[in-house]
Amino acid sequence: MRVLLVGGGGREHALALGLVADPAVSALVAAPGNPGIASVAELRTVTATDPAAVAALAVETAADLVVIGPEAPLVAGVADAVRAKGIAVFGPSAEAARLEGSKAFAKDVMTAANVPTARAYVCTDEESTARALDEFGAPYVVKDDGLAAGKGVVVTDDRSAALAHAAECGRVVVEEFLDGPEVSLFVVTDGEAALPLLPAQDFKRVGDGDTGPNTGGMGAYAPLPWAPPGLVDEVMRDVVHPTLAELRRRGAPFAGLLYVGLAMTAAGPRVIEFNARFGDPETQVVLALLETPLGGLLHAAATGTLAEHPPLRWRDGAAVTVVLAAQGYPAAPRTGDVITGADRPGIIHAGTALRAGDGALVSAGGRVLCGTATGVDLAAARDAAYALVDGVELAGSQHRTDIAAAAVEGRITIPG
Repeated sequence: MRVLLVGGGGREHALALGLVADPAVSALVAAPGNPGIASVAELRTVTATDPAAVAALAVETAADLVVIGPEAPLVAGVADAVRAKGIAVFGPSAEAARLEGSKAFAKDVMTAANVPTARAYVCTDEESTARALDEFGAPYVVKDDGLAAGKGVVVTDDRSAALAHAAECGRVVVEEFLDGPEVSLFVVTDGEAALPLLPAQDFKRVGDGDTGPNTGGMGAYAPLPWAPPGLVDEVMRDVVHPTLAELRRRGAPFAGLLYVGLAMTAAGPRVIEFNARFGDPETQVVLALLETPLGGLLHAAATGTLAEHPPLRWRDGAAVTVVLAAQGYPAAPRTGDVITGADRPGIIHAGTALRAGDGALVSAGGRVLCGTATGVDLAAARDAAYALVDGVELAGSQHRTDIAAAAVEGRITIPG
C-alpha cells in the first residue's frame, strides 16, 4: 500500500512513524513534511489547503491511501477532491469537517443529537456577547467560531478580556464553564462503525499549573489512571454514535478521525469540542501505545470496512510527550534558532526546517519539537520524556515541567 500523508507538523511526524511501522505500507510520501518526517518518507512540495493540487499529487504518486493530518485542508475540501479521483482518503468531507470548522455548527449538531455539552449562545455583536457572559458568569468561555489552530478559546475571569476576544473574532460561541479534568478521546470511524482509541489528556496552557494563554498543546499522556471505568463506553453511547447518526441524517457522514474533547464534570462527561482530525500532541502518545498496524486501520476507515477490522491491540505501560516551544510562544515565537540533539529516537519534529546554505536544523514554528517516550508506568514514561527534552539545545526555548505530574501523584479528582 502506497500512502500519501498530508501535513508537516508533530502530529504528522507521529503518523508517519506509525505508518512506516506497518508492514502493509510499502511506500510513504509526505507533503510538505518536515526534516523529521524526511527520515522515513519521501517529501513532496504541495499547498496542503489546495484541493486540486493535493488530488493531483495523490494521482501522481499512485497513492492507495491519502491521510490528511491538519484541519485546514479538511475544511477546505481536500478529502472531497481526493475521493473524486477514486482514491481512498482518511479524513472527512468539507461538510462533515464543519464539526471543527464551525463551533456553532458543532453545537447545532450536538443539540439535535442530544449530546451532553455546555449551554451556549452564538454571538456576533457586543450586546449579545455581553448578555451571554452575564448569564453564565465567570469563568467566561469565549470561542472563535472558526479555525484558530487551537488558540481561539479564551477562558478568563476578566469580563473585558472576554469581550475583547469576542470583538477580535467577530462571530463567537459563548459557553458556560465546564469544571473538571479534561479528556481527549480519538475515534476512528467510517461513518457507521467506530473504534475508540485510548483516552489521553493534553495541556493547553503554556505555563506550569495551567497558567498563561492557551496554546496548541504543551504535552500529553496516556492512558489515564484516574478515568472512571466505563468512560469510553459511555462516551461512545451518548456522544459518538448519536453524533455520527445525526451527520448521516444530514447527508454528511463523517469518515475519518472524530476527536472528542471532554470535561469530566460532577454531572458526568460533557463535550467541550469536536475536532475532525487527530489532536496534537495527543497523537504522539496514543500512537506510541497502539500495537495494531496503523495503515490497515486507517485504510479500513477510508474504505467503509471498519466493521470487519479486528479489535485494536495496545502495548502495556504508558506514554508521555513534552513539547519544546520557541521563545515567545504563543504570542510571538522566535524562529531561525539552531537546534542540536534532535536526532534521537523519540524526538518528534513539529516546527523545524533545514537552513539554506549549511543545512543546519533550525526552529521554524512555535511548537518546535516534542520528546515522546514510553515506560512500564506513567512515572517511568514521564522521566524518559523529560530526559529526551533535556538533551535538546534550542536557545530561549520553553517547556512545561509538570506534564502528567498530577496523574503520577494521584492528584486528579473528578468533581462531585
